[in-house]
Amino acid sequence: MRETWTFHSAGQLAFGRNAAKQLGEVAGRLRLTRILIATDPVLIKTGLLDRVRAPLDDGRIAVEIFSGGEPEPSFRAAEACIAAARSFRPDAVLGLGGGSNMDLAKITATALSHGGALRDFVGDDKVPGPILPLLCLPTTAGTGSEVSAAAVLTDQENKMKVGVLSNYLRPRVALVDPLLSVSCPPKITADSGIDALTHAIEAYTAVDNDTFPLPPDERSVYQGRHPLGDCLAEKAISLIGANLRQAVKQGNDLAAREGMALGATLAGLAFSNVGVAMVHALEYPVGGATHCSHGAGNGLLLPYVMRFNLPARRKQCAATARLLGEDTAGLDQQGAAERAISAVERLRNDIGIPQRLRDLGVQETQLRPFAEKAHSIKRILRVNPRSSTVDDLEGILRSAF
Repeated sequence: MRETWTFHSAGQLAFGRNAAKQLGEVAGRLRLTRILIATDPVLIKTGLLDRVRAPLDDGRIAVEIFSGGEPEPSFRAAEACIAAARSFRPDAVLGLGGGSNMDLAKITATALSHGGALRDFVGDDKVPGPILPLLCLPTTAGTGSEVSAAAVLTDQENKMKVGVLSNYLRPRVALVDPLLSVSCPPKITADSGIDALTHAIEAYTAVDNDTFPLPPDERSVYQGRHPLGDCLAEKAISLIGANLRQAVKQGNDLAAREGMALGATLAGLAFSNVGVAMVHALEYPVGGATHCSHGAGNGLLLPYVMRFNLPARRKQCAATARLLGEDTAGLDQQGAAERAISAVERLRNDIGIPQRLRDLGVQETQLRPFAEKAHSIKRILRVNPRSSTVDDLEGILRSAF
């Protein structure tokens, strides 16, 4: 039984329109002289890299660009980024883009500081100490990687996404500028936005902190539900419910972009302390096999897992319905909780998230192996409010098939 909870974040968070312009000042205050930027060709083409690089050039800071970022980054991409960084010898790494690019920056800063193979860091609390200063500028509203303690990579050999979790991975500075997300295409806006909603709902419905089943010989960055996590998750759910459809439909709506940017960051603060749970455990093998985006996989699975967890989290699901703008007047707790699931299903449908696993190309013969792989991911399944067997997980996947 746990008696206390803790809270961690990025060392500094600057939020708001034009926050990216503070980058030169931030770098100067940290006395940085050489920065490697991990990004991708799309952000170079859109001109976002130039906007971020300008204040660094003004500050006479040497910059090297690694443009090999990719969706759901592979070990191969991470190793290429690390090699580029070792050649350049930066004193900080900057992640510019969605969670994939920020995660590349995290693992690169880790490898530069500690050496070793990437697999040495996979799992909970395997990073041995502080890493190279890390700066993060998100261009999507989704992963919350700009404040989180996690980096997710794709292990191509095992066709499985794997996580590196350590509070050392939290950025020194996060600059969250909603203007950087205006050019984000509708599909990426939708996928990343439903990912943020998944983070918030999983944090809000997680196992309680005082009963978090962490074995005494293990350590984890996750710790179950606590009051600060609830505050952040509630606000995140409300903001995402109010703004995601509009951000997908009208990408130049700055109010919607700002609401989503804040919602995603708050969800990141919530889940990165409380934990993510069964949705993520199931998505890792699904995403590893189908190469769907992490957000699309999470969004597809979210309502099915909510239904499984409903007996253990009626109160939180009922509150989730209200936070998503549902009218629950006259409904009992069960009815209101059911309304939350239907609200998520409607939102998922409205923004174009796939509805069924078969839509991703999943074959029925893959369901049992997916369930077995998911069942092995104890570090996040223990965050779930209901324990599960392999058969339970296979049943959820079948309901989603």
